[in-house]
Amino acid sequence: MAQSAERLVGRDADLETLTGLVGLPGPDGTAQHGEGKHVLLAGDAGVGKTRILRELCARAAAAGRQALVGHCLDFGDSAEAYLPFTEILDSIATALPDVVAQVADVHPALLRMAPVARALGGADTAAQEALDRGNLFAAIHALLERAAEKAPVLVVVEDTHWADQSTRDLLTFLFTRPFDGPVTIVASYRADDLHRRHPLRRQLAEWTRLPSVERFHLGRLSDDDVRILVGELAGELAGEIADGFDVESVVRRADGNAFFVEELVQAAGADELPWDLADLLLIRLEQLDATAREVVDTASAAGRDVSDELLEAVAGLDRATLDSGLRQAIERAILVPREDGYYVFRHALLGEAVYDDLLPGERVRLHQRYVEALSSDLSTGSAAGLARHARLAGDHETALSAGIAAGDEAAATGGPDEASQHYQQAIALLAGRAGSDQDTQRLVDLVVKASDAMVAAGHADRAGKLAREQRESLPADAPGLWRAQLLTVEIETSFAYVNDVRVGELAEAAMAALPDDAPPIVRARLLAAYARELMIARRHDAAEAAGREALALAEEHGRTGLAAEVAVTLAGSWGRPPEPYIEPLRMAVARAAKVGALHPELRGRIQLGFALDAADRLEEAGENYRSAYELGVERGVPWAPYAFDARIAWLDHLHATGRWDEALALTDAYGIPPALWPWLESKRLMIEQARGADVGAEARRLRPSWKQEVATASESVPVEIRAAGARGDVDAVVEAYDAGVGALTAGWGQWFGAHARLSAIALGAIGSVIPALPVGERLQVMAQVDRILEAGSRPVGSKRPWGLEGQAWSARLRAEGLRAHWLAGITVPDRAELVEAWRETVTAFQAFPHVHELAWSRVRLAEILRAGGDTAGARELADQARETAKRLGAQPLLDHLLTLGTTPQRSASGPSGDLTARESEILALVAAGRSNGEIGKQLFISTKTVSVHVSNILAKLGASGRTEAAAIGRRRGLVE
Repeated sequence: MAQSAERLVGRDADLETLTGLVGLPGPDGTAQHGEGKHVLLAGDAGVGKTRILRELCARAAAAGRQALVGHCLDFGDSAEAYLPFTEILDSIATALPDVVAQVADVHPALLRMAPVARALGGADTAAQEALDRGNLFAAIHALLERAAEKAPVLVVVEDTHWADQSTRDLLTFLFTRPFDGPVTIVASYRADDLHRRHPLRRQLAEWTRLPSVERFHLGRLSDDDVRILVGELAGELAGEIADGFDVESVVRRADGNAFFVEELVQAAGADELPWDLADLLLIRLEQLDATAREVVDTASAAGRDVSDELLEAVAGLDRATLDSGLRQAIERAILVPREDGYYVFRHALLGEAVYDDLLPGERVRLHQRYVEALSSDLSTGSAAGLARHARLAGDHETALSAGIAAGDEAAATGGPDEASQHYQQAIALLAGRAGSDQDTQRLVDLVVKASDAMVAAGHADRAGKLAREQRESLPADAPGLWRAQLLTVEIETSFAYVNDVRVGELAEAAMAALPDDAPPIVRARLLAAYARELMIARRHDAAEAAGREALALAEEHGRTGLAAEVAVTLAGSWGRPPEPYIEPLRMAVARAAKVGALHPELRGRIQLGFALDAADRLEEAGENYRSAYELGVERGVPWAPYAFDARIAWLDHLHATGRWDEALALTDAYGIPPALWPWLESKRLMIEQARGADVGAEARRLRPSWKQEVATASESVPVEIRAAGARGDVDAVVEAYDAGVGALTAGWGQWFGAHARLSAIALGAIGSVIPALPVGERLQVMAQVDRILEAGSRPVGSKRPWGLEGQAWSARLRAEGLRAHWLAGITVPDRAELVEAWRETVTAFQAFPHVHELAWSRVRLAEILRAGGDTAGARELADQARETAKRLGAQPLLDHLLTLGTTPQRSASGPSGDLTARESEILALVAAGRSNGEIGKQLFISTKTVSVHVSNILAKLGASGRTEAAAIGRRRGLVE
């Protein structure tokens, strides 16, 4: 059961974990620390165990390992002993026949497992089996040891839930007997097949207690990964998938199971399960008696789960009989009891298969019984459940009223996704019948409710589309009130996502359509949206007039949340100097907090933090971000738009001020929605890299996420750039920079705020590589330097002034450009100009402040001062940087400081490569690994003289050290 998409989807982290556990190198070729362990790979049927193991074997082969795979098969009581190891032995015999022969000479029992010997029929009595068992196990162990002498061995045994007892015992032997050579074993099994009496359960318990064995559970795919997988599978079936294919239906029904995704896509989204998949799922029901099957059938009509009380009310069985049926269903892993008194199907599609197997009349009668039970006592279920059962029983009026009630309940309890679904189902019921004006007004009100829920759930584009479609479907003579209500929704939703909606035109149309006798709250809501649009358009006077009218209406009619929202709009600076608006924003935040309007409060706190930042009141801004973040967590909405923005802003403040452990704690965010994780992950990688972790490959893997949140690129690209610089790969530096700038320009516009920072980091990385480059390559590299410098520099005469952060990075960009020219020896800047540029950079990062970047700026200035002979000034700066690096745990900075005294400086004319006879002689001895003292003794000259010659050699070759000088000498034919 494997997903058939060409690319492994959604398993990068799982594959890296498996790779590390078995001791394979990572994707970048980096060796894992420590020896590999044996792994028990668990997962539900179809979740993708075989697919990820195939990828693991491919990595093993790429790393020069032997991947030996054996499969257990479902033969029931007729299992063939040692079947997977027979397959493994056959593979070894084909690849290494001499090894098999040598081991068989010492361990003749090995021949009993050879396919040919078994086919010819060897002795197979119980006595001889017992007699040979120990020898056979030792033979397999020895064979794997000898094979590992040729190349490390990865043994994969698939589907051990079907393994015979002999295979399980052999695995126990191999797990408990250490290998002298590199041998690791991975055994997979279906976790959902292990009922209480399954023979593998006991041995799993034994295996997991062994220090050499790790258990790894392969979970289900996330919803986002399922969407990607559906896209790839649908692409392979182009022409076979109908237009309008419902991807979300597959996401919901497959429940993260890769095999189910494949089957559902192959079925092109049919409502019924593919027959072969349904048959597969229903096999386990054959083990149930009639009572248990009746209980399972009744539960299937309830959906994924059902309470014990409701099941008892609908099943119509006495308690003892019901319990007997439930016990069987639970033991066979069909139903799973929860602590809250509910029963849930082991997998969503299992429940679907049972339900689909019912006759149509059986389904309707079951739903009618559920409607009766819930209508008499809703405490056993929910309004949502009642709406579903009524709809499926054909009771549309009950379904409509219960659906609206379910939507209201979900919205009130913070479930916007569920609320929007209920409202949309109610909309479909209303729209499907010939309606009166009362029904149409009810429909418009429902569209407004549904749109509010969609926006809260993060689907503003869908909300706007729903309102637009409903507005366009109105008759030409429809009341202006309906049109104004729907236009208000379109305006509000346009604020929440990037779009090409002409909001100004919509706002004017809505105001024109609004009747004078419109309900006050409808008018207030439209005016609030109108005021915000006018503020964005910088029509401040008109915006304030509309906003104050909306505020008065909201206050008059007790709509405190709407009033708080308008107050936040009126308090913002909206392109004006920030200082006069800081206190009004504080008051707006306090107002929202007083009335418990959470989202206006969060929005106000974020706007206040941005205003404080713009006014260079950085500490106050940081405290404001912290309070907003903590409020979102406290109120249970840590991932709401403004709450998550506050987390990011607070993390940035902690990072800049050197509180790295606190910042990292904010990146450990359990339960974060997949769409938000990459941005937060990029923040973690940035700090981990500054502490010495090699995370460049991890940062690059975040690139696909830029499409949904381009801000991720502003943090992950610097990580990629610095990693490439550390490798000395200028081309990779430039590629990462160009990719990031391209994505950010498309998302944020040409002069996005992080442009100077990315450019400065790129030039810093290139500058560190330049001394090691051959002189012939430097002109080409400097052309890239000048291009990046120009791209990141703000145009002269820009109207909007930089804040402290912009000033710091602009200074750094200029200084890095001068440093690159200085190191390359091309268009060399005046030393005074170079020193002054770096002094300005240090001063700017003191004002900003960013302690880590300040330390690096001090180090760069120290290098330049030392090259000019100011060792005292250089030492003072280096000591300050060292103190910061120790406090932060910034190991790369500490390592660089150790080499500061011997860092090679550029030569005025660049390296020449023309060595004297004596220098050539000394270079040969350097390449042979001789020290200066040894060379002096051999050539009968002083050590100091040797040191002078070595310095001249390094300068002429443009080398950063003795090892590189030797390499350059060999490459140029100067050294044999």
